Amino acid sequence: MGGLKDELLKAIWHAFTALDLDHSGKVSKSQLKVLSHNLCTVLKVPHDPVALEEHFRDDDEGPVSNQGYMPYLNKFILEKVQDNFDKIEFNRMCWTLCVKKNLTKNPLLITEEDAFKIWVIFNFLSEDKYPLIIVPEEIEYLLKKLTEAMGGGWQQEQFEHYKVNFDDNKDGLSVWELIELIGNGQFSKGMDRQTVSMAVNEVFNELILDVLKQGYMMKKGHRRKNWTERWFVLKPNIISYYVSEDLKDKKGDILLDANCCVESLPDKDVKKCLFLIKCFDKTFEISASDKKKKQEWIQAIHSTIHLLKLGSPPPHKEARQRRKELRKKLLAEQEELERQMKELQVANENKQQELETVRKKLEEAASRAAEEEKKRLQTQVELQARFSTELEREKLIRQQMEEQVAQKSSELEQYLQRVRELEDMYLKLQEALEDERQARQDEEVVRKLQARLLEEESSKRAELEKWHLEQQQAIQTTEAEKQELENQRVLKERALQEAMEQLEQLELERKQALEQYEGVKKKLEMATNKTKSWKDKVTHHEGLIRLIEPGSKNPHLITNWGPAAFTQAELEEREKNWKEKKTTG
Repeated sequence: MGGLKDELLKAIWHAFTALDLDHSGKVSKSQLKVLSHNLCTVLKVPHDPVALEEHFRDDDEGPVSNQGYMPYLNKFILEKVQDNFDKIEFNRMCWTLCVKKNLTKNPLLITEEDAFKIWVIFNFLSEDKYPLIIVPEEIEYLLKKLTEAMGGGWQQEQFEHYKVNFDDNKDGLSVWELIELIGNGQFSKGMDRQTVSMAVNEVFNELILDVLKQGYMMKKGHRRKNWTERWFVLKPNIISYYVSEDLKDKKGDILLDANCCVESLPDKDVKKCLFLIKCFDKTFEISASDKKKKQEWIQAIHSTIHLLKLGSPPPHKEARQRRKELRKKLLAEQEELERQMKELQVANENKQQELETVRKKLEEAASRAAEEEKKRLQTQVELQARFSTELEREKLIRQQMEEQVAQKSSELEQYLQRVRELEDMYLKLQEALEDERQARQDEEVVRKLQARLLEEESSKRAELEKWHLEQQQAIQTTEAEKQELENQRVLKERALQEAMEQLEQLELERKQALEQYEGVKKKLEMATNKTKSWKDKVTHHEGLIRLIEPGSKNPHLITNWGPAAFTQAELEEREKNWKEKKTTG
């Protein structure tokens, strides 16, 4: 069941990829519904639309990826598939979905039906990984089968040249590249369209329909015992016979199992090239067209029964499996070889690094040794030069020392003479020191006296400084009082100035009042003169003569300039105000 599921998935992958129009790896939910319904129909699986809705209920109507569709496809379709559906119809449905989008528009030597058969063969021979490709080994196998079916000779050199020009970045061809390769006639030159189509059909029948052998033969009837020509088709567990090779009118089947057998029969007068197929409940007598065909059919049927006894798959499927296993083995060996090569390369690189390290160390050691030798030679030369210099200097020093010894001897004589002189001077110095000691004692007495005088001078100085401070404070106090008196003087002068101004104002007012008084006096005199006659008349008529003169009841002040403009009380009030202003100021 696993092999059938893998074959179905390859065709479904083509259909899903064709529905992915923008190559995003996702297909809309509505398209998946249609695809699921069609798959259930051709695979004869009950369609459950509720399950599809339930599976994608958390999704919106947006696209669904291949990985998101696979759980539903496995659970509700592929796990329910039985081997009772038409594989050709299933493949044709998937082919219809993808052919228009992908098939090349270039003219091909094959028909669209042939392209469909190559597409199915590609799915059978392709690797079990996605995206699907067919590797060069399988391409060579398919092209060989087609060439043999066309009756031509295989051109190995031509295919090797094609492999050399094969793109190194590609592991194989896609199905549409394979169809174009076969359809452009590169490996079928000299063959017409019909021959190529027949070869494709023959390979398709063998690889896809499991047709091991087919052809016309005569079959003897079970009831009327007459001989009728039929088209026989041998498959892994059955021999079907039809009226003709178009396979439209099937007449019966011969079911094969491990208990069946095939035997050759001697020729009869009526028929020749006879052989017998014995089954559990029936026996079939068949006549081939010639001995070669008879032997081929007997061998093919015998091999089929033998495979049924062994439980082995058909030869082409077994060969495909062996090729895949061989490729896996070669790939594993190549990977192992690459791994070993990498390990060897790494080990070699490590060795190279170690050797390089050792070489560098040796070079460094040699360089250090050369440097040390150079330093040693340089040091030796320097030491020799230093020794020569030291020797010369020692000679010079010895000569100088000898000269110094002679000089020192002379100096020693002089020194002894000097010592004698110094002894005499020492005695004189003792006397001088005694005199000096006595002088120092006198000096000490004088110093103490000076110290006492200095003390008294200090105390006097302190007392004088105290008096000076008191004098300064008194001066500062006097200065403050002087400043205060000056301020008072300034204020008094300012008040006096204001009083003088007021006095001048009063003088001006007095003059104005005097002028007014003179005017009033003149008017009064005029009025007196005018009323004098009136009084005489009044006195004459009434006998009441009375002199009335205007004036103040209070006595007027008389100044040096005449009568004052104000009374004594007003003058006292003004004097009082002036004294208050002066005191405040």
